[in-house]
Amino acid sequence: MESKIKQDTIHIGKNIRRIRKEKGIGQTELVQMLQLNGIMIYRESLVKIERGAQHITASQLKGIRDCLETSYEELLKEDNTKT
Repeated sequence: MESKIKQDTIHIGKNIRRIRKEKGIGQTELVQMLQLNGIMIYRESLVKIERGAQHITASQLKGIRDCLETSYEELLKEDNTKT
């Protein structure tokens, strides 16, 4: 079983959502891109990951990085704003 990455102090989901929106990619489109690359994920799971309600696996993180053409640094960037 693949280990999951907890979103405690770094809000990976928020970063995924921000980058995805900056690139004009919808959730359904990103899920389709991931599935075409062999990452079995459903839109409901992506929604939960973006909200921080579900942990992300290493393979999902790598797939999202590749599909969004971004870096791990951007995905793991700490949010310094208080919300």
